[in-house]
Amino acid sequence: MNQPLDASVFIESANFKLAEFQDILSKIVECYKLMMSDGILVNNDENEIRDVLHRDYLNNNSIRNSLGLTDYLFDPEVPEANTQGRTDIKIQTPDTFLDTFAYYIIECKRLDNGNPSGRTGLNAKYIKNGIMRFVEGKYSTYCKLNGMIGFIVETMDINKNIQHINWLLDSKYFQTNTLEKLSSQLFIQDFKYQYCSVHKDLKNNKFSLYHLMLDFSKNLI
Repeated sequence: MNQPLDASVFIESANFKLAEFQDILSKIVECYKLMMSDGILVNNDENEIRDVLHRDYLNNNSIRNSLGLTDYLFDPEVPEANTQGRTDIKIQTPDTFLDTFAYYIIECKRLDNGNPSGRTGLNAKYIKNGIMRFVEGKYSTYCKLNGMIGFIVETMDINKNIQHINWLLDSKYFQTNTLEKLSSQLFIQDFKYQYCSVHKDLKNNKFSLYHLMLDFSKNLI
């Protein structure tokens, strides 16, 4: 006779994945802080900012060892294994070697002050070309957890800008299937700009998106 499935196993696995992903995000923030302390200057270009973060920090063996990132591989601008998407950062974990679909995705987008509550500003693109890619299945949500990084390229009140994004989700972009708008999180110490939202994909599966807002406004060439 088949044994009944133990729901606690799934809960334990989900809790582990959440703790793992939050730990990865906290270490991405540590890499960002290193970039700031190093005085790194970048062009106002999404790909360049992402590439410097990846090449010089997330893929730097010395930094990976010091931050405890050696269990993870960060791959920039790579095609997805099971969709038509091309991810900004794919994060492979030890589980990926057992199941090639088991990985996390980070989507990166620039944010500025232009038309923050309109359909043509970068906030709108953050939704249309970011959040919607997870909702529509262009990016997979295997672990029900993925992330986005907002590269802040103009001086702004970041929390107020989050309010603009949430207003757009409420009033303009119902198709994001938003169950919970971006809300502040506290799992990363000494970092204010961390948020989480919850959505459903087109197959009615619920997933969470964690959002980091990294301010590069004073580090642009």
